[in-house]
Amino acid sequence: MPKYDIVVVGAGNAGLSAALQCRLAGKKTLLIEQHNVPGGAATSFVRGRFEIEPSLHELCDFGPADNPGDVRNILDAYGVKLDWYECKDCFRIVSKYSDGSPMDVTMPSGIEAFIDKMEEYVPGSREKTQQLFDLFQEVLDGIAYITASKGHADSKVLQAKYPNMLRTGAYSTKKVFKALKLPQKCQDILSTYWSYLGVDMEHLAFIHYAAMVHKYVSRSAYIPAHTSHQLSTAMVERFRELGGEIWFNCRAEEFLFEGDRLCGLRTNLGVIDCDYCLANINPDIIYGKMMPKELIPEREKKLSKARGRIMGGRMYTAYFCLDATPEELGIEDYSIFLSGTADSAEEYRNIQGGMKTNDYTIFLCYNIANPGFSAPGTCVCSFTTFGAPDEWAALEQKDYFKFKNEGAKKMLRILKEKTGIDLSGHIEEMEVASPLTFARFLGVPEGSVYGYETRDWDGMMARMMMLGADYPIKGLRPIGAAGPRGDGYSATIICGQLMAANALKDLKEWEGGKA
Repeated sequence: MPKYDIVVVGAGNAGLSAALQCRLAGKKTLLIEQHNVPGGAATSFVRGRFEIEPSLHELCDFGPADNPGDVRNILDAYGVKLDWYECKDCFRIVSKYSDGSPMDVTMPSGIEAFIDKMEEYVPGSREKTQQLFDLFQEVLDGIAYITASKGHADSKVLQAKYPNMLRTGAYSTKKVFKALKLPQKCQDILSTYWSYLGVDMEHLAFIHYAAMVHKYVSRSAYIPAHTSHQLSTAMVERFRELGGEIWFNCRAEEFLFEGDRLCGLRTNLGVIDCDYCLANINPDIIYGKMMPKELIPEREKKLSKARGRIMGGRMYTAYFCLDATPEELGIEDYSIFLSGTADSAEEYRNIQGGMKTNDYTIFLCYNIANPGFSAPGTCVCSFTTFGAPDEWAALEQKDYFKFKNEGAKKMLRILKEKTGIDLSGHIEEMEVASPLTFARFLGVPEGSVYGYETRDWDGMMARMMMLGADYPIKGLRPIGAAGPRGDGYSATIICGQLMAANALKDLKEWEGGKA
């Protein structure tokens, strides 16, 4: 086999992004994928006459052409082109406020419109909400500076230009809300997006939350015209146009080293020689099964032994293909968050208790954003929640299908009770993906597509500031949802580019050292 400068393992979002970045830099790059299609969770599957989106709800950092986000800029730099649809509103949430009163709130995109609507729901909140969005902007600018520094941010610059980001850097979102004296109902509404990061507001780092919410509100959200599979295939096509190689049905089995530096990897198709590997694989698997134990970073050993890092959200999604239009079913919103209470900490605890206590779900109707998502006279919807790992691990094989389908029935009941929308009688096709499904198809521990929880000390900012210390293995960097940017489509696309840039920097330094 020929030798490659860089081998990227895994054609998920981060892997595709990293491969394109490496190839644009002129490196001889090989992308390998254990499945026969690209994308990982960014793909699609078919049931009957329907093509179904398995995971993407919406991209928060794409943005319109006149206000592009990082993801649009990255894809433009890569030369990746595809059609997009905008999701007009941020969200609708049907729940209960912290005081127990009923809550049915729809928040629009656009900062001014969002603040105006918040004032409508919570009179007298305008000034505090504006202060919050000003703080969001400073945080976003600070993150952009740190990202550009590639882990070498100047503390004096941070103190001079982004002092409020530093002041909030060590605090949870809940504590910052209280310090700003936001009205409680504002806090309840603003807590809606917590599940997109999988960490409740009492443990979610404010900086991570601020970056996500500002992007959703200021730039709206977008989805590809033909599911996330279109995004993945477009990235693969562009990679090939640039001269990159991709091997499907190729599974990485072991990373190989000469001394303390990576020299290649063993796969089911043979040994591949290379100078560098970017691995879209959970670090627990890399360190536990795929490399010499003596080369595992000491910090990673301590994290694992102390259980310092917690596996993130284990996905459970029920898909429904319906023989009626959204209008006929009374569906007006693209996304509806349904929960028992606006208290994210209580919802998080209920989720850990399993299906008996978990009443939390996000309902989506893809045809609201994209009317042509399915055939005329039909629509496709999904429900997404988290699974409790102990509950699924204890499940016997004979009970599996009944148990996962009971969860789907429960979600249908919740939707009907909270919104009056009744999907029963219109179900033409359905499928349920449990944490075990995601574990099987994505190769992630416990079905944790979120990687590690970005909570408390292990938030996005902490990871970004530790880029040097967290990746001491010469020639090998894990990438993806467990990486410095955390979970989500936008985060992993950005992470792939970031980690590839660091790999290219390493290679350049090594080449200079040889010279």
